[in-house]
Amino acid sequence: MDRLTEMEAFATVVDQGGFTDAAKKMGISKSAVSKHISSLEARLGARLLNRTTRRVSPTEIGLAYYDRARRVLNDAGEADALVTSMQSAPSGLLRISVATDFGVNHLSPVLGEFLRQFPDVTVNMVLNNRHVELISEGFDMAIRVGAPEGSPLLSRKLTETAQRMVASPGYIAAYGRPSRIDDLNDHKLLHYSNLDSGNVWRLTAPSGEQRQIRTAGWLSVNDGQSLLNAAISGLGIAYLPSFLCAEALAKGLVEDAMPDLPPDLQGIYAVYPPGRFTQPKVRAFVDFLEAAFRDKGPLEW
Repeated sequence: MDRLTEMEAFATVVDQGGFTDAAKKMGISKSAVSKHISSLEARLGARLLNRTTRRVSPTEIGLAYYDRARRVLNDAGEADALVTSMQSAPSGLLRISVATDFGVNHLSPVLGEFLRQFPDVTVNMVLNNRHVELISEGFDMAIRVGAPEGSPLLSRKLTETAQRMVASPGYIAAYGRPSRIDDLNDHKLLHYSNLDSGNVWRLTAPSGEQRQIRTAGWLSVNDGQSLLNAAISGLGIAYLPSFLCAEALAKGLVEDAMPDLPPDLQGIYAVYPPGRFTQPKVRAFVDFLEAAFRDKGPLEW
């Protein structure tokens, strides 16, 4: 007889407290349940059940076997559920957290195509500039810039961006172009106030040396688009991701203030909670984004 069916019959008898109820639970005859148990005990060479006219209970050996058997049966059930889930069509509410600048400029424009491809999915996209706690705050996934080092979350790299130091042609004409990192101390710097590093730009010199420049004092904003607008209007030099400033660079509204600096490349990742399997709606969206951004970055946006 099938070993897993024997195991299921035994566990069900223990769960239900008898052969009659176990047979009803499994949808087979009482005699079939009895044959499965007899075959299992014969194969193991041990009595697993105490049988009386009034009740059935596991022996000491049977109780130990039941614990292991129930784990095996639960794992088998989860394996079946995994296959079913992975083949099911994506559906339901997909709640996403994404940084405002990337969400407005690059995620929003592609959402329509995703929803057309998967009409049974609804999307709630939350724009914010902080790392939300996905599980406790009820998010299915997030799009984040920078490698998720030390995070228990699962992640998939979608593309890359590069930090660019930009200023308007008018600003460069009025104040000159910095030729060395130290020259930035004499310039008007526009700072993104939500940086993990605080009021500091961490830069790599052409020699490869890592440098830090303090940026507080002229203008600090917690929104990248506002900093780009300030740079375009000639207020100073901003240090921005290429996914935000590439179009302004292409149109000549700003230019690279220090083109000799090595690009600071950062990955853009889809992150989602770990689990035994990924929900179809999450898997479908991550696959979609990977294809949508395949030809993007790190400088071309």
